[in-house]
Amino acid sequence: MDLKKRGYEGKTFPGIPPATPYHYEPVPGINEDDFTLTADTMSEEQKSRALTQLGEYLDRQQKNFLGYQTNQKLDYAGLSQYLNTHINNIGDPFTGGNFTVNSKFAERAVLDYFASLWNARWPYEKDASYSEDWQESYWGYVLSMGSSEGNVYALWNARDYLAGKYLVVDPDKGQKDDAGRPAGLRLTSKRTASAQDNPRAFTPIAFYSAETHYSIIKDMRILEITPFYDEAQKQGYECPLVFPQDYPENYAEHYIGENGWPLETPSDENGSVYIPALHKLVKLFVEKGYPPLLIFNYGTTFKGAYDDVALAMKTLKPVLEDAGLYERCVEYERGMSDIRSGYWVHVDGALGAAYMPFLEKSGEQIPVFDFRVPELHSICMSGHKWIGAPWPCGIFMSKVKYQMKPVDNPEYIGSPDTTFSGSRNGFSALILWYFISSHSVQDMIQRIARGEEMAQYALKKLQEVQKRHEADLWVEYSPRTLTIRFRQANDRLVFKYSLSNETLYVKNEKRDYSHLYLMDWVSDELLDRFAEDLKAPDAFPSAQEERLPIVHGMGLGFK
Repeated sequence: MDLKKRGYEGKTFPGIPPATPYHYEPVPGINEDDFTLTADTMSEEQKSRALTQLGEYLDRQQKNFLGYQTNQKLDYAGLSQYLNTHINNIGDPFTGGNFTVNSKFAERAVLDYFASLWNARWPYEKDASYSEDWQESYWGYVLSMGSSEGNVYALWNARDYLAGKYLVVDPDKGQKDDAGRPAGLRLTSKRTASAQDNPRAFTPIAFYSAETHYSIIKDMRILEITPFYDEAQKQGYECPLVFPQDYPENYAEHYIGENGWPLETPSDENGSVYIPALHKLVKLFVEKGYPPLLIFNYGTTFKGAYDDVALAMKTLKPVLEDAGLYERCVEYERGMSDIRSGYWVHVDGALGAAYMPFLEKSGEQIPVFDFRVPELHSICMSGHKWIGAPWPCGIFMSKVKYQMKPVDNPEYIGSPDTTFSGSRNGFSALILWYFISSHSVQDMIQRIARGEEMAQYALKKLQEVQKRHEADLWVEYSPRTLTIRFRQANDRLVFKYSLSNETLYVKNEKRDYSHLYLMDWVSDELLDRFAEDLKAPDAFPSAQEERLPIVHGMGLGFK
């Protein structure tokens, strides 16, 4: 290539060094010029210099890592020999396929483990030759992303299921396209015609709480799924909730939008969905003929709270039955019909679904969230959070009877294209398999017990910090969680400890919070260092300005 003719003479290739056109905050200890890629091979000296900086930076940040629910305590050296092998689990995990350099055998072992843990019917069975109720068996796969992929896949399935599209278990009808040619599976995106007596019968309306992960909102935008608030404004419905009596204690009017409608399903102070409000909201929409898409959380992003899925569905079941939506007949093709639920229940268990079952095995009562809830359709979990993995990964799980028929069965890969991502990271399945094979159930129980102990220790340290400052630092802890939130620290400490921040409204007061997560990585020594840094006079700039009095007994998970 003639660089002079292309205007690159005298410059690095492919472009100008990032330090020139980009105005990023400088990263302490990192000289970005040493990472700039050019048309030439980087010298070993420069590469070594760059990697040394990288190692020192990551080591420094990892030692103080507190703010996010990702475990930094990893030990996968036993798998290092496979890093130079491309392991791709493309296609369905229960069909080997033609890409034979895969780890689907390990993936299936991991899925069976979690199916058992989540009280699903296992092992996976795919046809009636195994048993009469084979459609009740689980189906799932190991995600290449975290629960964000699991969420979008669940919502995609929910949308198409509630829209009356074809299922894997529907009989093959030999469809033909408009030209009369065999269409195979490619017509499975066809949506069933709306019933004349109910034009809303196949228009799902989503319900999710104010604590729901941001990926859910993004997924609904991508999939064009309508949240209840948007439909209420479009149709001009009167809100069934009256403020403040139909809302949880201390609920802020800031979260109420136009015409008195809450922007999202209200949640209580601890972060759990407020079931009385959910009941009234769902009741209004199902009585108007909409099938509800219900999204619950199990270990919310900021407060770590758990929705009581079993109680919520026990409350909603009569509403769905009265509206004829608990079960309904769906004609997915002229003359062809099946019986389906007229709702979908998804649990985003990114954090809590991995460890709360072990807390239950230790004898503690937990809100039931898994396949013991007969109405549950799907669940997902992130493997890089409580378990700990070098990269994002996770698990999606549903039942055979809820599987949507894939739009194609590609001969190219020799496996049904039943997953969201196509090519999938086969190393993730090995990571999860390796971790589980190295930890007994008793190990897991002890691990979560230690996490709860650390949460109490961190709560004690933050209460000491609060006394030192003689100001209300909003130290708050939701029961059975691994996170504690408090008044937002200064920028220096936010960076040093990788703290996560969020603005919340409490009794209509705007508050800027930070939080920390007590993952397996965290030690007493780290929390001691953190508490000492928080005792500095400038650790909480807003507290210095306000000098608010401490309100004893409040903000500690008590009511």
